[in-house]
Amino acid sequence: MVLPSPNLDDRRFQQLVDEAKRYVQQRAPEWTDHNVSDPGVTLIETFAYLVDQLLYRLNRVPEKNYLAFLDLLGIRLFPPSAASAEVDFWLSAPQPEPVTLTEGTEVTTAAGEDEDAVVFATTGELRILPSELIRLVTAPRGGDQTDRTNALAEGRDVPCFQTTPEPGDALLFGLTTAVPRCVVAVRLDSRVEGVGVDPRQPPLVWEAWDGTRWLRCETGEDTTGGLNRPGEVIVYVPASHTASVIGGTHAGWLRCRVVPPEPGQPFYSESPTVREAAVFTVGGTMTVEHAETVTDVPLGVSEGVAGQTFRLDRPPVLLEGEPPVVEVSSADGWQRWQVVGHFGRSGPEDRHVRVDATSGEFGFAPALREPDGTLRPCGAVPPKGAQVRVARYRTGGGPA
Repeated sequence: MVLPSPNLDDRRFQQLVDEAKRYVQQRAPEWTDHNVSDPGVTLIETFAYLVDQLLYRLNRVPEKNYLAFLDLLGIRLFPPSAASAEVDFWLSAPQPEPVTLTEGTEVTTAAGEDEDAVVFATTGELRILPSELIRLVTAPRGGDQTDRTNALAEGRDVPCFQTTPEPGDALLFGLTTAVPRCVVAVRLDSRVEGVGVDPRQPPLVWEAWDGTRWLRCETGEDTTGGLNRPGEVIVYVPASHTASVIGGTHAGWLRCRVVPPEPGQPFYSESPTVREAAVFTVGGTMTVEHAETVTDVPLGVSEGVAGQTFRLDRPPVLLEGEPPVVEVSSADGWQRWQVVGHFGRSGPEDRHVRVDATSGEFGFAPALREPDGTLRPCGAVPPKGAQVRVARYRTGGGPA
């Protein structure tokens, strides 16, 4: 972010030329040729060009001053951060066993002729769990829930909502287990269409139960046209989806709920029905970051004095999430030093170190000179000859 700075002088080249010509008319009235072919006008334009460059540099000074003053106060710019996104991983076909993607699984953007591919890595483990429908329950607004599983198994048409649907009516799907972060396909088949609704914008939302409340789910392709015809609805289940007991059945619950129509949006005049229903997992969603974990990076050898600094060859350092791990060798092995924001509360024996995330510079505690001339250490100092390394840190981000 660029700090706003005032324009100390907003005149530009043409304004400077025009002002100079006005002064010429006042001070040298005998000079009457002000055309660009006149050598004097050429000199005026030359000096206006030089002054324009000086004014540009002058207006850059306040921004530098602001940064310098903020630095004196100990206020720093926000550290670098890595770009992140949600990525969907799709199965080639539903699997009978869980599929696990380990943390750090890499995906890339498509490389172009003029740009390289950008590598992203998953921030956690993704378990794509198999799912199956074990309960179908209708829940009319203000009414009792009704288990329709047996009717569905017998091939009968099951009304999804009340005969005349109302906002709040819901159709509940009980799965064998909770499927957090998974993408499920809800396949429905019906011989009776819901009347009155526009299949392109049905007044429906899909939700998942997290143990305490219903959370709205994002949906992908819906080929059912609002439960109006055979097809599938792709539902993205949130990470907090939890198996719970509803209606006496322990399951991972999803529901399709009728919502009030928007102005001009058609609404159901008759409930759609379901004769066949199935739910299965087709993929999963995980957060990815444009970041990389680097391990065992040597910084150098300590000189045993206060205020030492060491710089990484690959900045920046990402401070979001787990902080970098700094270690110093000793007779007992590697000792970990804690990364802190400042040394204001550090004692002489505290193994603390600061990091400049932008430049990748690690600084150990300085020593302050007291009025009586003695030096007060603001933290421990690595002993002379000790090896200093960054056991682990994350880097990434940037214009890419």
